[in-house]
Amino acid sequence: MKLFIDETIQNYAHESTKAEPELLQRLAEKTRNEMERPQMLTGRLEGRFLKLIAQLVRPKLAIEVGTFTGYSALSIAEGMDDDARLITCEIDPKAQAVAQAAFDASPHGRKIELRLGRALETIRSVSSPIDLSFIDADKDMYPRYYEEILARTRPGGVIVLDNMFLSGEALRPHHADSFAIATLNRTIVLDPRVENVLLTIRDGVQLVRKKN
Repeated sequence: MKLFIDETIQNYAHESTKAEPELLQRLAEKTRNEMERPQMLTGRLEGRFLKLIAQLVRPKLAIEVGTFTGYSALSIAEGMDDDARLITCEIDPKAQAVAQAAFDASPHGRKIELRLGRALETIRSVSSPIDLSFIDADKDMYPRYYEEILARTRPGGVIVLDNMFLSGEALRPHHADSFAIATLNRTIVLDPRVENVLLTIRDGVQLVRKKN
């Protein structure tokens, strides 16, 4: 991910946002030092945003598509009630191992169930209404994730989608990923089932609420 919003503004936003817990700071450092594509890390700004959204929505069931090293899942879980549950989906065993170790070390990890495998299969296995979702995985699959999750989301439930600028490529799509993101942005705007705002947080965050 290449951020195209002014770096000075990004740094100011970071510094003007309350710091994440020490465990998440260590996880971020471990991710940068040991993982390929560490730029996929959610980071403080978006992580604190996800925590606040979870606190506002107060989900009983949340779904995350794309765990990576677990930073975003722990951010969401931090904002959830003790009896809530977050199911997070990952396909990379190395990332899964790092994430699970972080979950085991966190007091919020008991709220999280990490499933290794195809996200669509996990989503389709969910029978309870979904209150909150975070989509941050393979970009060409975003439209399918959106439809599958929206169909299972309760009225008033919230979906958050990351990388909706795709480093600016969504403005000038020229390959499968950018066409998928650009198409989904347009779909969401025209979707009568939802309300939305596309936020200029890092690489673009769609905040979507299913109408009552």
